[in-house]
Amino acid sequence: MMAGMLTQLPLPLLPAGAAEIAPGVGLVAGEGGGGLVSVHGLAAFAWDAGDEAGRRLAAVQLVRLRAVSQARAAAAFGVDPVTVWRWDQALSAGGVAGLVPARRGPKGASKLTPELAARIRELDAAGATLGEIAAATGVSTFSVRNALGRVPSARQGTVDGTAAGSAGLVAGDDGQRRGAAVPVLPDPVPRDGERVLARWGLLGEGAGPVFTAGARYPLAGLLLALPALEGTGLLDAAREVYGRLKDGFYGLGATLLTLVFLALAGEPRAEGATRVPPASLGRVLGLDRAPEVKTIRRKLGELAAAGKAADLIMALARRHAAARPDTLGFLHVDGHARVYYGSRDVQKTHVARLKFPAPATMETWVTGAGGDPVFMVVAEPSDSLAGELRRLLPDLRAIAGQGRRVTVCFDRGGWSPALFADITGAGFDLLTWRKGPAPDVSAGEFTTITCTDDRGREHAYDLADTSVALGIHDGPRKGQTVSLRQVTRRVPRPRRREPADPRADLPHRPGRRGGVLAADVAVAGGELLPLRPHPLRPGRPGLLRRRTRRPGPESPQPGEKNCRRPGPPRRDPRRRGPGPARRQPGRAAQSGARPAGHHHQPDDQRPGHPRPGRLPRA
Repeated sequence: MMAGMLTQLPLPLLPAGAAEIAPGVGLVAGEGGGGLVSVHGLAAFAWDAGDEAGRRLAAVQLVRLRAVSQARAAAAFGVDPVTVWRWDQALSAGGVAGLVPARRGPKGASKLTPELAARIRELDAAGATLGEIAAATGVSTFSVRNALGRVPSARQGTVDGTAAGSAGLVAGDDGQRRGAAVPVLPDPVPRDGERVLARWGLLGEGAGPVFTAGARYPLAGLLLALPALEGTGLLDAAREVYGRLKDGFYGLGATLLTLVFLALAGEPRAEGATRVPPASLGRVLGLDRAPEVKTIRRKLGELAAAGKAADLIMALARRHAAARPDTLGFLHVDGHARVYYGSRDVQKTHVARLKFPAPATMETWVTGAGGDPVFMVVAEPSDSLAGELRRLLPDLRAIAGQGRRVTVCFDRGGWSPALFADITGAGFDLLTWRKGPAPDVSAGEFTTITCTDDRGREHAYDLADTSVALGIHDGPRKGQTVSLRQVTRRVPRPRRREPADPRADLPHRPGRRGGVLAADVAVAGGELLPLRPHPLRPGRPGLLRRRTRRPGPESPQPGEKNCRRPGPPRRDPRRRGPGPARRQPGRAAQSGARPAGHHHQPDDQRPGHPRPGRLPRA
């Protein structure tokens, strides 16, 4: 650009250490904020450290001389192009004096004089509220807090992640003193200043909770769960595993409490925040508003990106084991399929609730002796429970501790002799059901054992205590055997209760089923036996019972309304001929001619003749 204004072609010379802004134009940064701009080897502009007006003048003059464009000048001086344009307007309006930066902060003298601060402290000692003190002195409530020393410096850091602006706020400062009337539904404490600080990254991890006194708090019943939540150690374990979140208004504690409160309110998903008023949930959290769906998803994404979900679960399990060591004698392991509604490609498995295969995840729960959950592992559906148990053995040992004998209980889904060998080799005992055919136990092995349950009731069982050797047919232990203790219970067959005999005067006869008469039954002369074929319907004896047919592709599927799918009309199998037209009654068929599409049918299958295995209609 500038080459067209010179009489001869300029030389592209730059000083040593200069950053090129444009061809022939360089910027040399000095110490302390000073700098120098050279144009084709000549020093054109220079400013000292702290001379902000000279720096702005150099940027505007470069653009006016058309040595560089406005965008390049803004990039070289570390500002936006709009800022360079504003500097140009200020230079045109007020000259170089217009480029001098204005004084930041309040322009006038401070209203909080020493005399006024002493007056504020006197009113506070007399029991006045912040609002009453502000009205009496003519300043804002923030100035009243500042005079009372309840607003720390903005540069004061926070050690535990609590916001600096919220650490000095005391619950009830804006409320009424003791003996005064309590508002029914108080307004939350304004947090606009802290939100502005969070917007610029100056607040820290999150804002601290601030509560105000009120006679009615929506969702206040959620606060009853705080002692139980503290007992689980969720917040401490999350702080130990994740540390802290990025700087923002909602920290790790507020995010976890929001998720827990939403789950207790019946909305366990992030989308449930749209059905809970943010202001009501925010009052319970000690904030002006609770995080909404977009913020919750962003926080969850940040936690998921850390990849420490398994570490959090194990940290909670260790805390549970340390708090309740007596419940770890028996660990119950079971798997449950949970339907997956996300967008990822997840393997399908049979879901018992839906009664058909669907994308799902397998949750393996480990509970203590009392049924309280110890920890849970989420994974894609595996072949069997035995595979999950084998992978969980190191975690179970880490929770129970080295050298402690623990009994692992599971159902027949984990039946595997190879797994039994791995469990006993890891120092655990096992308790499960026998699966598959087993040899009979002799009657002499059984002994009657009596016990008393928790309710004081006595029970008697016929038990046989034997040992079995199971062969291993797969895995690295193939060909070996594992010896286990087998306890067999003998259950007597329940006797069928006979109905009361209305003919007590006749000899006793054994009970009989409908339609079946025993060969050794004595029947009196002239007695009528109420015989009725079992497969016949009671109301329509001429029709056989029909089994329930599975739905075909044309019939309604499970969950659909009982309506026929759109398509061509179905042909009645009892109708003769392929067409939909029905034969008119009373018209005789022509001799020697058959309708098109007619096939010969045997006499026993023609209309009017009963088919084999069916009874005629009544």
